[in-house]
Amino acid sequence: MSDEPVEDGETFLDNARIKARHGKSHAAPDAWVAGEDSGIEVAALGGRPGVESARWASDGVARLLSALAGVENRRARYVCALVVVAPGGDEITASGTLEGDIALEPRGTEGFGYDPIFVPLGQTATVAELGNAWKVEHSHRAKAASGLGEALAER
Repeated sequence: MSDEPVEDGETFLDNARIKARHGKSHAAPDAWVAGEDSGIEVAALGGRPGVESARWASDGVARLLSALAGVENRRARYVCALVVVAPGGDEITASGTLEGDIALEPRGTEGFGYDPIFVPLGQTATVAELGNAWKVEHSHRAKAASGLGEALAER
């Protein structure tokens, strides 16, 4: 595609749907097309950066750590929404979350985005320290993909 959709939805699901429908408008009529949107929601920031996670700052990690300086409640969650548009136009959706807390400083080298400061519940290491192999099984995207697989199997 030579153009990209405008991600102006209010939710991750809205933006995933925008992407899937945009892709579908450029695809062959018999194609299945998927759209995904994900990000991080921080309780102390009223759920921000939310759908603006990727555009929140050139260095979202530094901005988030600065915004949480001195804040005790560091609860956060990663969110992923998936939308698949079938050849006939039906939509199948799934979502996944990963609950956790924001660390006081970045740790680890794997992953991307907010992974160096996101500590999943039940863990002491950040996602960047846990690594990509861990993410494949436990991330918000892995949970959404699993849910999508189940929804497709029920069709």
